Amino acid sequence: MEPVELFATDDKGWMKMMMEVVTESTAMVGMPVIAAVCVTLFVSLILPVIVCIVFCVKNRGKGVVAAWFLGAAGFFVFQIMIRTPILSALSLSTAFMAFAKEQYVWYCLIMAFTAGLFEVAGRYIVARILKKKQCFEKGVAAGLGHGGIEAMMIVGVTYINNLIYIIMINTGSYDLMVEQTRAMNVDVSSLVALKETFLTTGPGIFYLAGYERLLTMVFQLALSLLVCYFVWKGKDLLGVLICLTLHTTVDFVVPMINGRAAGYLGEPISTDTAYLLIYGFLTLVALGAGLLVWKLRKRLA
Repeated sequence: MEPVELFATDDKGWMKMMMEVVTESTAMVGMPVIAAVCVTLFVSLILPVIVCIVFCVKNRGKGVVAAWFLGAAGFFVFQIMIRTPILSALSLSTAFMAFAKEQYVWYCLIMAFTAGLFEVAGRYIVARILKKKQCFEKGVAAGLGHGGIEAMMIVGVTYINNLIYIIMINTGSYDLMVEQTRAMNVDVSSLVALKETFLTTGPGIFYLAGYERLLTMVFQLALSLLVCYFVWKGKDLLGVLICLTLHTTVDFVVPMINGRAAGYLGEPISTDTAYLLIYGFLTLVALGAGLLVWKLRKRLA
């Protein structure tokens, strides 16, 4: 079978395109940014797997492997398979997008509440399944699965793409792709903007993405363990409501701060101030979550 030529052109046209690409831009993404992207990729994609393996080996025979996969399934089914497609469909509605812009606070509250609601549903089902043979290690494993699969699917996959784009930019193939896309009369503004983002964004932003994911995984672990604890104590509703409230609050506060930086809510604040507030808040949340895990360990010992 003959190979298919995806971008057929004559030799002269090809050489002309190559010369235009080379002369148009020789800018490259620097090593500091590449290092930052690799670190965040490691934190979000590889680290959860390493933690899972170490934890499961250390606690073999306690059912933690099954608990990890149950926790991961709880997130995947309710967030990725159910909530995300619903949001994707709503994003196609002009009325919904107008609501998001005109009623920013309510939009953020709804998004935060539904995220907490769908995820606590998954956590609750997992906790009910694990109720028969309860132990602290199972609850932790469920939380590691929930937070780990979230990190891998939401951030890890994104940063694989980021690394691929950076390699393409530095080898010149990205510009070639843009030119070929433009030749097919397709809008390339998003591709141009993406390249500009990689060229102008400092490494700190990419490092912060990895730091945020570490904090979030601690928080997710604590929420899963909390629901398991209340289910094991026969206080299902209380556990679900506490988890839902905590999740909704955290997911609501962060976009509120972003909204101030973007000018959606009153007088704008600087981007640096927004980052300081957001990551300071998330750090306190993670510290509180870690303390909660430590206290629950003593109660479930």
